[in-house]
Amino acid sequence: MSLLRAFEASARHQSFTAAADELSLTQSAVSRQIRALEELLGSDLFVREKQTVRLTLAGEAYALEIRAALKRISSATLGFRANPKGGTLNIAILPTFGTRWLAPRLPSFIAENPGITINLTTRLAPFDFQSETVDAAIHFGAAEWPGAELDFLMKETVIPACSRALRKEYGFRAAVDLVKAPLLHLESRPDAWERWFSAMGIAVDEVHGMLVDQFALAAQAAISGLGVALLPRFLIENELERGDLVEAMQGSEDGGADGAMESAEHYYLAWPQSRESYPPLKAFRAWIGSAAKNTP
Repeated sequence: MSLLRAFEASARHQSFTAAADELSLTQSAVSRQIRALEELLGSDLFVREKQTVRLTLAGEAYALEIRAALKRISSATLGFRANPKGGTLNIAILPTFGTRWLAPRLPSFIAENPGITINLTTRLAPFDFQSETVDAAIHFGAAEWPGAELDFLMKETVIPACSRALRKEYGFRAAVDLVKAPLLHLESRPDAWERWFSAMGIAVDEVHGMLVDQFALAAQAAISGLGVALLPRFLIENELERGDLVEAMQGSEDGGADGAMESAEHYYLAWPQSRESYPPLKAFRAWIGSAAKNTP
């Protein structure tokens, strides 16, 4: 471990001297550790030129792997020290789902499982569980995640939502009225409006408008009157209740009542099969499955 720490610091600083300062060692001690590691590996990790050093191509690749491994070890150690009896659960969440749906419900999980520490991190797209210090992830999309198991959580219904002032200005009554309205688009769902218009029986060639990268930003843009956003109803309940957002369509001339549409994709909990027997994950899977079933 001491050899790997010396190598990682030297690789990061591109300097044995700077690594020695960070590790409270002498420069010669770090140099000896690097040489010992190279002898163990049977290959040079650094090119030594006069008073400078730089990573070889193989050294660069090795440094990335070692840095990730040391990070995993550090996270595991911190998690164990923080909660040596109950265990730690690292969960990757979708930003708006995490803040609007999951976070408000987590106190009940913690109350039922006081020994488990929950750590949350944001991820917008599927990733390789083998290279991340994550035990599970919230996934929205098709029932697919390479190398992972999936537990179905819930379906999703989206509605066109906007500010009260914008609805009054345009006087939306039917889905066709939204064709000429300013529309807000989400980066992760670039064809959402096209799908919505198709579901409403309306043919459109191109749908233009402002592009945003997260639901929370889309909701705020809609609140500010910048356009109409297609938003999951269960994630904007508070805004609808307060009147910050309103359902854009007020009539039902096309049979579409409020323009609600069930998304083709669903929410899942994804987890690597290697963690199936991990007690904190088993407890969380049971809990979130029950919580999702009770979501209107």
